Amino acid sequence: MIEKLTYLMVGSGAGWVLWLLIALSLASVAVALERAWVFRRMNGRMDPLVPELRKLLRGEEYERARKLLEGANSVESRVVAAGLAELEQGAASAEEAMAAAMGLERKRLEQRLLFLGTVGNNAPFVGLLGTVIGVVGAFEALGHTQPVNGAMAAASALAPERIMGAISEALVATAVGLVVAIPAVAAFNYFQGRVTAALADAETLGHVLLAHLREEHAPRGVSRQGIQREAASHQGNGSASLATAVE
Repeated sequence: MIEKLTYLMVGSGAGWVLWLLIALSLASVAVALERAWVFRRMNGRMDPLVPELRKLLRGEEYERARKLLEGANSVESRVVAAGLAELEQGAASAEEAMAAAMGLERKRLEQRLLFLGTVGNNAPFVGLLGTVIGVVGAFEALGHTQPVNGAMAAASALAPERIMGAISEALVATAVGLVVAIPAVAAFNYFQGRVTAALADAETLGHVLLAHLREEHAPRGVSRQGIQREAASHQGNGSASLATAVE
C-alpha cells in the first residue's frame, strides 16, 4: 500500500500543487477586488447623517428623512430606512425591522469572505503537501541510485547534487503557499473590520430613530395622565365649592 502511494506521489510530482496555488491566488485576488468595489460603493457619510436625521425626525419631516436615507446609499441608511418604514407601528416594530435588515446586510457584506479565510488558512498546508511530494520523490530517486563502474559511476556521482536540487525545488511549494496565504489573510481581516464598522454605524444610526420614537410616545402618555389628574382635581374642587355654598 505504501509503495503504491509512493509511486503515485512520485509519478504525479509537485507541479500540480504549484498550479493549484496559482489558481487560488488569482481567485483570492479577484474576490478581494470585488469586495473592495462593493465596500467603496457603500461608503456613506456617517458623521453628517446623524444630526441631519435627528433634525428631520424632531421636525416630523418623515418624507424628507426617507429621501435622505435613500440618497445616502449605505448600509446604515438601508437599515434605518427599514425601521422608518415601520414608523406607525411603534418603536418595537421599528427595532425588529432594523434587526432583520441588519442581518440581510451582514450576509451581503460577508459574501465570499469565507473563501478568503479558507485560502488564507489552508494555502500553507497545500504548499507543504507539494514540499512533501518533492522530498519523497527526491529520496525515492536517491534510494534507487546505485554506483557502477564506467560512465554510470560518473553519472551516479552527480546524484546527490540532483537530489539537493530537487529538495530545494520542493521547498519552493511551501514558499508559494505562504505568498498566497498572507495577502488572503490580510484582505480577510481588513474586510471583516469594514463589516464590523458598518454594522456598528448602522446600530448607532438606528438608536437615533428609536430614541425619537420612544420620546414621541412617552411624553404624550404622561401629558394625558396629567390632564386627567388635573381635570379630576378641578372637578373635586368644584364639588367642594358647591357644597360650601349650599351650607
